[in-house]
Amino acid sequence: MTEATVQCDTRTRSGPLVGLKVVELAGIGPGPFAAMLLADLGADVIKIDRPADAGLGVPRGAEFDLATRSRPSVAVDLKNPDGVETVLRLVEQADVLIEPYRPGVTEKLGLGPDECMARNPKLIYARMTGFGGTGTLAKAAGHDINYISLSGALHAIGGKDKPTPPLNLIGDYGGGALYLAFGVLAAVYEARSSGQGQVVDVGMVDGAASLMIPVIGLHASGYFTDERASNILDGGAPFYDAFECADGKFVSIGSIEKKFYAILLDKLGIADADLPDQMDRDRWPELKARFAEVIATKTRDEWVEIMEGTDVCFAPVMSMTEAHTHPHNVARGNFVEVAGITQPGPAPKFSRTPGKIHSPPSVPGEHTEEALAAWGLPADDIAALKAAGAIGRK
Repeated sequence: MTEATVQCDTRTRSGPLVGLKVVELAGIGPGPFAAMLLADLGADVIKIDRPADAGLGVPRGAEFDLATRSRPSVAVDLKNPDGVETVLRLVEQADVLIEPYRPGVTEKLGLGPDECMARNPKLIYARMTGFGGTGTLAKAAGHDINYISLSGALHAIGGKDKPTPPLNLIGDYGGGALYLAFGVLAAVYEARSSGQGQVVDVGMVDGAASLMIPVIGLHASGYFTDERASNILDGGAPFYDAFECADGKFVSIGSIEKKFYAILLDKLGIADADLPDQMDRDRWPELKARFAEVIATKTRDEWVEIMEGTDVCFAPVMSMTEAHTHPHNVARGNFVEVAGITQPGPAPKFSRTPGKIHSPPSVPGEHTEEALAAWGLPADDIAALKAAGAIGRK
C-alpha cells in the first residue's frame, strides 16, 4: 500500500474555512504551522515574506518547508512606507492577521493593532510569541525548550537522570500553533456577532501550561509525582512504555485498564506466572524487566501479528521513514504525496467539506504579483509598487 498522490489546485479552495481571509506575516515555527492548518481547511491565506528572503527558501530547500504549503507568498519590504501601506490595504479585506514577532516590532513598523484595526475594526489580530505579550520575559528570546521549561512540561518528560526535549511539539506546535488556530477561530466567531475585532495574545508558555492541565490535576491529587519515569504515563509503569524487540525495533504498550492488562499478560504468554500486582509501584522495575525479557524474544512484526487490533492497547513504533506505509494510515489517507514529497494530509477530516493541500510549499515571494491581484490590487498599483521596490524579490 502507498499514500495517495494529491493534485494541487490553487484556483478552487476546499474545506470548512472557505471564505475566511487571512494575512500572515511570515515567521518560523508555530505561526506558519497555524496558517497552514487554516489554509489546508480552505482559508484564503496570503503570506507576507521579506524581500531579502525571496527566492532563498530554507537552507535545505523551500520544497521541504512543508508548513508553507496551501498558500501563496508575497514579498513585501516592511521598511518601505509603500510596503507597509500594501499590507494595510490587504488588512482592510482580511478577517485575521497573524503576527509572529517580539512585542513592539509591528508597532514600530506601523502595522500594530491600532493601525490595522483603524483600517478594519472587525480584524482579529493574532499575536504569536513564546513568552506572551506581557510579563517579565515578554521581550526575551527563547525557543520551544525554554517555553515548556516554564510550564512544567519539560521537567515531567524524560528519564530519571534528566529531562528530554520532546522534539518541539509541545511548545511550538501544541502550545503555540494549535492555540493560535483555536484562538483565531473563537475570535472570528465572536466578531461575527459583535462586529468588533480584538487582539489574540498567544504565548507558547501559556499553551504548554494549558496542555498540562490533566497531569497537573493528577499531581495535585498525589497520584502523579515530580520524579520522572516513576508514573503511569511517563515510562515508569511496565504496562505503559516502549519495548525493544528481537530485531532492534520497538513496540508500544498502553495496557492501563485491568481488562486490557489481562489481555496483555495473555498475549505475552505469562498470564499464569507469579507476577507482582499491576499497581505495586515498588515492584514496577521487576515487572518491566520481565516484560522486556519476553518482548525481546520476537521481532516487531511477530508482535504485530499477535497483538495488533486487539485490546492490549498496542502499536508498533513506526519511524518517520515508514509511518506512511502502515495499513491504518493508508486506509485513513493520513499521508499524501505532493510534488514528490510524502507528508501528512490535512487534519481533521470532514464528511461534507473536506480540506485539501491546495499547493506545494512556496518559495518566498514567488507569487507576489498574482497573489496581490487576486486580493484586488489593480495592475497599475502592483507595477508601481514593484518599481518603487516596495514589493517583489530582490
